[in-house]
Order: sequence, then structure tokens, then C-alpha cells
Amino acid sequence: MSETTAAGRLLTPALTMTGRCVRIGRRDVDAVITSMMLPVMLMLVFVYFFGGAINTGTQYVNYVVPGILVLCSAFGSSGTAVRVSEDMKGGIIDRFRSLDVGGTSILAGHVVASTLRNVFSTALVLSVGLLIGFRPSASAAGWIAAAGILLAFLVALSWLSAAVGLMAGTPEAASAFTFFMMFLPYPSSAFVRVETMPTWLHGFAEHQPVTPLIESLRGLLHDQPVGTAPWTALAWCGAILAVAVCLSGVLFRVRTR
Repeated sequence: MSETTAAGRLLTPALTMTGRCVRIGRRDVDAVITSMMLPVMLMLVFVYFFGGAINTGTQYVNYVVPGILVLCSAFGSSGTAVRVSEDMKGGIIDRFRSLDVGGTSILAGHVVASTLRNVFSTALVLSVGLLIGFRPSASAAGWIAAAGILLAFLVALSWLSAAVGLMAGTPEAASAFTFFMMFLPYPSSAFVRVETMPTWLHGFAEHQPVTPLIESLRGLLHDQPVGTAPWTALAWCGAILAVAVCLSGVLFRVRTR
């Protein structure tokens, strides 16, 4: 069998599964609206309710929008856990297996569909941010680099969510992951500077994966020095992706014996 034929046999089911996940997600109107509107509402709350009281050395809207973009990505990607868990509970996986559709293709469909949904949600959040005063000064290269880092985070987190969905016994248990991912950006530099946090929290906030990602986006979008933050963020994304892909492969084989 040629490499082209082998790649085609893997790619075709993955594209089919992606189309299925996109159609299912489109019918879940409540989840679509929530994933798009919740980050927008949080951005408006922080900018207009708290922005005047928080000193970040710049206009607060310019400081907080990169953090909201990451929060949007985290919240939207975590929904993949629920969708994978629903597939496992509903028995549809057995039908796919009888059609010789492998676990990689099934999970890849969920991951790609999640990434597409979140690209749209992120674009909406960015558009609203521009309407309320967000003024990035990035060059074309800065925009491309920021988009690439955020896309890497989306893919890594979507795969991790897929693994959680395989691990969870019920969709309700998987939905708890949504809360965890929504909480993670708060103890970071998303809304306030890390230096202003209590000493016991400072270390965690500075060294968790979300902070270098936000600092990278903030620096790139405002054309400021970013140091090693982008490489740290990409290293975190690569590590999360590698662990998630391996773990999801093992879990899928265990769950479908």
C-alpha cells in the first residue's frame, strides 16, 4: 500500500467525522450561543465594571482582551469533553467501529470541529473588543504569530478535552472540566498583573501554561518585546498535545474493548 493511499484512508474518515461533529454542534444552539456570548459578557463586565479600578499601566481594554481571547479558547475547547462522552455513552462508537472507522479519526473529527467553532468564537470576541476600544498595533508578522500560538493552544486543549471525555463516566462528569478550564485563566496575568497577587499565588500564576500564552498574545498584538514567552507557550502546547494524544489513544482502546 502506498503512503498516499494510507494517508487517504486516514484522512477521509477524519473529514467525515469532522463534518458530523460540525453538524451536531450546529444543532446545539444553546451551547453555541453560550460559547460565543459568555466570553463577550465577561469582557464587557471587566472593561466597564472593573477596568476603572485596575491599574495595569495602559488602557484596561488593551490589557484584558488578550486574556479574554484565551478564556474564550479554553471554555470553547473544553466542550469537546462533553461531546466525546456523549458519543461513548450513546453507543454510536460501536457503529463506527463496525464500519472500520478508527479511534484516531473519530477523535480528530471532534478536535477539528472544536477548533473551527472556537476560531469563529475568537473572531467574534476580537471584533467586539475592537468595537469597545481595543487598539492593537501589531505588524502582519505579529498577527500571524499570535494567531499561530492561539491555534496551537486550541488544538492542544481540544485533544486534552477529548481525553477527558473518554475518561469521564458520564457527560455530566465531563462538563466539570469546563468549569476547571474557565477558572484557569483567572490565577494568571489575564485580568491583573501577576505582581499584584498574594505571594502564595504568585508562583503558580507565573508558571502555569496560560500566563506565557497571554503574555505572548499581549506582546505580539501590541508590538512589544515578548522575550521567551512564545517559546514557553508553544512548549506547553506541545507537551499538552503529546500527552493528550497518547492518553486518548490508550483510553479509546480501553473503553472500546
